[in-house]
Amino acid sequence: MEVRALQNQPPFTTKDGSTIRSLLDLSNAPVSKQSLAEATIPAGGSTQRHWHRDSEEFYFLLEGRGLMEIDGTEREVGPGDAILIPAGTWHQIIATEHLRFLCCCAPPYRHEDTFFE
Repeated sequence: MEVRALQNQPPFTTKDGSTIRSLLDLSNAPVSKQSLAEATIPAGGSTQRHWHRDSEEFYFLLEGRGLMEIDGTEREVGPGDAILIPAGTWHQIIATEHLRFLCCCAPPYRHEDTFFE
C-alpha cells in the first residue's frame, strides 16, 4: 500500500514554473500510468505556456481563481472546476488570486515531456 501525506512532500518548481508537491509519481511511488500532485501559483503568477507530447492532464481547482487558456481558448476558472488538458495542446494558467489545485497526468509527469515555443 502506498500512502503519501501532502505535508511530507517537498515542494519543487516544474519546468513550466509552477510549484508542486508530488503526491504519487515516478520519483516516489511504483506508478506507471499516472501521477498526482498539488500545484500552487501565487496571485499574478502563471505557468509558462507549454504543451506535453505524451501526457493528458486534469487540473482540479481547490482554492483561488484564474484564467485557463487551452489552444487559444480562455476561460475563467475557480474552486470546484475540473479542467481537461489533452496531450498535444498548448496551455497556460494565470492566477488572478493565489491558486491551489490538483494536477493529474497520464502517463506520469516528466520534465522531458514539457515543450515551449
